Amino acid sequence: MSEEEEETKRKLILFGRDVSEIPCFRNSYLYGISSGIGMGLTYFMFTSKVRMATHVGFGSFLGITMIYWIHCRYKYSLNKFNMGQLQAAMKKKAMYEGTERAERIEKNLKDA
Repeated sequence: MSEEEEETKRKLILFGRDVSEIPCFRNSYLYGISSGIGMGLTYFMFTSKVRMATHVGFGSFLGITMIYWIHCRYKYSLNKFNMGQLQAAMKKKAMYEGTERAERIEKNLKDA
C-alpha cells in the first residue's frame, strides 16, 4: 500500500529540491502564469501584434512572478520571526508562572 501512495504522489525535483515544499512557489507561479496569459491576450486583442503581445505576456509573467515571490517571502519570513518571538514569550510565561515576577508582568500588561 505504501508503494502505491508513493506512486500517486508525484514530486517535481528542481535543482535537488522538491518544489512542493518551497513556500510561496505554487502561488507565485500560478499568479505569474495567469497574469502573463491575460496581459498577452489583452495586448494582442487591442493591437493585433503577435510578437509584441508575446513579449508583453512573457515580461508580465516574469515581473509579476518576481514581485509576488518577493512579497510572499517577506510576509512568510515576517510571520516566522513573529512566531519565534511568540514562542519565546510563551516559554518565559510558563517559566515564571506562579511567581511574583509573573504577577508584576501581568499587572504591567493590564496597565498598558
